[in-house]
Amino acid sequence: MNEIIVDKGINETRLALLENKELVEIYIERKNNKRIVGNIYKGRVTNVLPGMQAAFVDIGLEKNSFLYVKDAIPQAYDDENEKYRNVSIRDIVKEGQEIIVQVIKEPIGSKGARVTTHITLPGRCLVLMPYTDYLGVSRRITEEEERDRLRKEVEEIKPQNMGVIVRTVAAGKSKDTFQDDIKFLLKLWQKIEKEKKLGFAPRMIYTDFDLVDRTIRDIFNKDIDQFVVNDEEEYRNALDLIDLISPSLKNRIKLYKDDMEIFQTYNIETQLKNGIARKIWLKSGGYIVIDSTEALTVIDVNTGKYVGTTDLENTVYNTNIEAAKEIGKQLRLRDIGGIIIVDFIDMTNQDYIQQVLDVLQQALNKDRTKTKVLGITSLGLVEITRKKVRQKLESLLQKKCPYCEGTGRVFNEDVLLYKIEKEVKRIHIHTNAEAIIFQVSPEAFDQISNSSFVIKEIEEMHSIKVWVIPNKEVHHNDLNVKAIGRLEVIEKMAGEMQV
Repeated sequence: MNEIIVDKGINETRLALLENKELVEIYIERKNNKRIVGNIYKGRVTNVLPGMQAAFVDIGLEKNSFLYVKDAIPQAYDDENEKYRNVSIRDIVKEGQEIIVQVIKEPIGSKGARVTTHITLPGRCLVLMPYTDYLGVSRRITEEEERDRLRKEVEEIKPQNMGVIVRTVAAGKSKDTFQDDIKFLLKLWQKIEKEKKLGFAPRMIYTDFDLVDRTIRDIFNKDIDQFVVNDEEEYRNALDLIDLISPSLKNRIKLYKDDMEIFQTYNIETQLKNGIARKIWLKSGGYIVIDSTEALTVIDVNTGKYVGTTDLENTVYNTNIEAAKEIGKQLRLRDIGGIIIVDFIDMTNQDYIQQVLDVLQQALNKDRTKTKVLGITSLGLVEITRKKVRQKLESLLQKKCPYCEGTGRVFNEDVLLYKIEKEVKRIHIHTNAEAIIFQVSPEAFDQISNSSFVIKEIEEMHSIKVWVIPNKEVHHNDLNVKAIGRLEVIEKMAGEMQV
């Protein structure tokens, strides 16, 4: 059973895709940070970089967008030989030039949005490409007879000198449906044509659908058993839209009215925590660990608590099979892009290795984002690439820790004791202090208390009294230090400083 669950709030909308009650995709759209992929802008070229075959384009966002030569003109890139033809970005755009571009990748980290001049307007069944005379059919439609039928029917209604791509959802649809799609998309393009002649760059001239409407257009089909939304206005809008593009699915849209939070009812909140956890336990007792950087993600597979029932090779095989399924789901859920390296548990049986790769590929086949398994490296690691389109889930739900600054680690007690020793030595040499008070975080205080003998050795070596007291205002990695000249008042001051 496949379900789409929508949680509409004041500041943000969350949309979850469930497969047999399991969370496999999550989308979050906020009022102050809406998705811009698909938006069309009138931009101005600010800088041309021939060495990178690219240009920066100001489209009115915080950071300039990035236009590659192959996104500026299709003839500039030779897909077969994977190299640029003899075309320079300088031959295509000039500094100060106003151009119409569409966002194809969200700004991620320090990078601006990636844009293209190849405008595409998606409808329910078809995608219109106003600047390209081309007809294509989705690769996910595999039956040759159906592909031929779709190609023939769409060719008859395709606008002259424009391109059309037949989407996966078009399978089984009639020519009348395609004609309605074409009419809608042509009207939309005429509106964009008028808008682009008005005003100066940079300015936005077309905004793609919001999260809920986009999902109804792109994902909601006969394979989705129900579409549940907790907001009455959003529910009515969804009914109106589906009535236009696919009336047969109207009865699958439901309004959620219970008092309990909708994500709690469908157990989404609990599953969402796994979407940002570093360690994910498998049902067998094994687990996978996911560590990400900006460009690379590493996934490690471990047997954990799973000891198997027959022999070691079988135990490893079963763990790897289960991990392969989970990895496919996690890449979708977390929306991890770039290069992904998977370190499965070592196996010697070539049949087992191939079966694990097959299971991984099957899990990735459900992913609508372009994903490719490149094979096994010489070190026995599986290499995967997945297209980056938007921010990873962890970037939407988390921010860098102000304590560890993204490292995920803090100093242990040995480092803090070392810092105390060096500070005592410095004060002893340069002052006449008789005692020193060190304020540390409560967690650090508990750790240091287990090594009180070290503090006594420091006191004896330097003939100076040392007090270590907890203070919840102190960073775990820091020490607040106060040297006291008169030992007789130290106890009173230490008591006053303890928080």
